[in-house]
Amino acid sequence: MASLKELKGRIDSVKSTQKITKAKQMVAAAKLRKAQAAAEAARPYAERLAGVVASLSGKVSGDGAPKLLAGSGSDKRHLLVVVNTDKGLCGGLNSNIVKEAKAQAQELAEEGKEVMFYLVGKKGKAPLEREYASRIVKHFDTSVVRNPGFAEAEGAAEELLAMFEEDKFDVAHLIYPVFKSALAQDPVTQQIIPAPPPDTADDTGAAVEYEPGEEEILEQLLPRYIKTQLFGSLLEREASEQGASMTAMDNATRNAGDMINRLTIQYNRSRQAAITTELVEIISGAEAL
Repeated sequence: MASLKELKGRIDSVKSTQKITKAKQMVAAAKLRKAQAAAEAARPYAERLAGVVASLSGKVSGDGAPKLLAGSGSDKRHLLVVVNTDKGLCGGLNSNIVKEAKAQAQELAEEGKEVMFYLVGKKGKAPLEREYASRIVKHFDTSVVRNPGFAEAEGAAEELLAMFEEDKFDVAHLIYPVFKSALAQDPVTQQIIPAPPPDTADDTGAAVEYEPGEEEILEQLLPRYIKTQLFGSLLEREASEQGASMTAMDNATRNAGDMINRLTIQYNRSRQAAITTELVEIISGAEAL
């Protein structure tokens, strides 16, 4: 049984931890408002851009379609672009993203496809390296900036576009978390290269005439579409990270409080038992006299 000194030390240690988790929760709650607003503001633009790409792609013939739309002519090599956070203490967010990536990799492998990984963020690297170390072709580090933005998305997109032009992969899938609330951040998988056909993209169906031709517009628009999708995934990641962190730290703070209560009860009982033992010894000594 632990001594009174040890119990007192444990209580003080848990109280110190509780102060840290409470402070982390408050910081995450403050950052969440800004991150959530940024993610929600970017969604309409990304959806509308996808609709325009879908509308244009439906008007382009197979021979005149850009490579980013028509593809490489094969679907043998698949690249999974996995977007994880750079910081921990956000519950099961990163493990859920990694789990989604592994499920997609296993499904593609069962279909006889070759799977490669392009990693964005630090926290997904270690768990994926344990099983797919030889298949990780690139790690794009976003931890060097405080708030990753469009510049980082553009840098990652340009690397992906260069790899596609060099025929290093045939199809690219983007795996990232979508922020729904502080309690729900669900990982999703979305094909970004080649661009989805009209029947799977958000096609508005509006009759629009484009000038100059659709092929020329798509040549300029498709790279921006990919950059926008990556930028949106980074914004969703930031909002998901803060929401998951706030929830995880709130749970940790509550658990610390429960542990403090249990240890305090144990401390009081041990202290009471020690006092009772001392009184019994004093009374027994007095009676012996």
